[in-house]
Amino acid sequence: MSFSHLGLSDKVIGAIDAAGYKTPTPIQEQAIPHVLARRDVLGIAQTGTGKTAAFVLPMLTMLEKGRARARMPRTLILEPTRELAAQVEEQFDKYGKNHKLNVALIIGGVSFGDQDMKLVRGVDVLIATPGRLLDHTERGRLLLSGVELLIIDEADRMLDMGFIPDIERIGKLVPFTRQTLFFTATMPPEIQRIADNFLHNPVRIEVSKPATAATTITQLQVSVGREGHDKRDTLRRIIRAAENFKNAIIFCNRKREVALLHKSLVSHGFNAVALHGDLDQSARTAALEAFRSGNAKLLIASDVAARGLDIPAVSHVFNFDVPHHPDDYVHRIGRTGRAGLTGTAITLVAPIDSKSVGAIEKLMGTTIPWMGAPVAAEPAEAADGAPRANRRPQGERSSERSGGRGARGGRNRSGRDRNQNNEQPQAGAAQAANNDAPQPQSEPSAQPRTEQAQPPREQPRHPQEPRQQSRQESRQGTSRQEPRRRTEQAPVRATEPQPQRDQAMEDSDGSHLPAFLLRPVTIKA
Repeated sequence: MSFSHLGLSDKVIGAIDAAGYKTPTPIQEQAIPHVLARRDVLGIAQTGTGKTAAFVLPMLTMLEKGRARARMPRTLILEPTRELAAQVEEQFDKYGKNHKLNVALIIGGVSFGDQDMKLVRGVDVLIATPGRLLDHTERGRLLLSGVELLIIDEADRMLDMGFIPDIERIGKLVPFTRQTLFFTATMPPEIQRIADNFLHNPVRIEVSKPATAATTITQLQVSVGREGHDKRDTLRRIIRAAENFKNAIIFCNRKREVALLHKSLVSHGFNAVALHGDLDQSARTAALEAFRSGNAKLLIASDVAARGLDIPAVSHVFNFDVPHHPDDYVHRIGRTGRAGLTGTAITLVAPIDSKSVGAIEKLMGTTIPWMGAPVAAEPAEAADGAPRANRRPQGERSSERSGGRGARGGRNRSGRDRNQNNEQPQAGAAQAANNDAPQPQSEPSAQPRTEQAQPPREQPRHPQEPRQQSRQESRQGTSRQEPRRRTEQAPVRATEPQPQRDQAMEDSDGSHLPAFLLRPVTIKA
């Protein structure tokens, strides 16, 4: 079937012929007639199948009638990322060259004033990210009551990025009678719930099984070491030895890893650019343009570039990090093998990534072959965070727990084991203090006078000591010795050993008062 049999207008058919397309893709062939019939559509297809043209082409035909009003767009397209929104705008410029339509791009990183000027002139097609769109509506600069057609693209990516609450808010601002098109590559339960709320008696178009990759993609996985430098070295060797290599996108899980890998590849002579969310809009646009034009052979990116970006003829995709969510793997490798071309997707798998790879294979219903020897399974000891050899026996840990606060177990503030201090004889207390405790910074001659004038209350209280003091005793403890106590507090605390405190408890008269309150205190005038 050709495009002329789908009900598109002559202007749209002329633009398609000028672009060199003759046959629609399965998602386009099935979705376009229902969109022109004003039906709600739920489209499920993997990336690279022409989903964008499936709603752009019928929209151009429908917008040939009518005119836009100021601040009231006629159609609204929601995209999860700035790059994807800019790509949709390029599709309208490409296929709408025979139309005189006002298309506005509302994304972050651009001046509000420039965007507001476009809205004032009237917009036929408004392409926006959810956050910036709500900013304009809250400022009173945009009214969505005139929206006739609402398109939610890459809905599963909206879920991953946390845009579902914003999407629900926007759904309450558009008319209930609007037509809604809902496109996604995967269908998790949360997306199904959102689709049920937004769509009314939709036509479900599923051209492929959810969470499947195109058959033109060769998938492989490579065993790598646990350290980052091992992974980077393996990646460089694979790139240099790759067959039919033209260009590649390398995906990392973290923006920090994107910057580190980009710096490493550039230092080893590779022509690479980086793309992640912390870059400003101009830098992100420049990186994409350099990669599209062929000036850069490698694009290191986070998942911001994994969804829907139409970068033609990407020969390889490398997963430097195994994605946390299995669905992200499908979108990453979908950047290659597009439009009937062949591609290769290679994933670097460390021992700790075995479970994540298993989840991906379970989701896709297939096994990813190994390129070389398979990775060794992650040992149970390493998964818990420390090797078994470095761990203490269970009996020792339980004995330490039994010597808790009541038994004064563990270590005191001077760094010594309390149990060891309690086992020392009282006669050797002074010798243990001289051997183990750090020496005070003050003069040795002043130390005896300080110990006599300073009450032993500088030591932490024993748990059995009461915490209440009379008002008169508090005055005595905070009298003229206060300046002296502040300067000598740390040395005294460090030098007095634990057994002296226990001896002080033995000197008590048996009442509820601690022993140090019963000792006479000499205060010099």
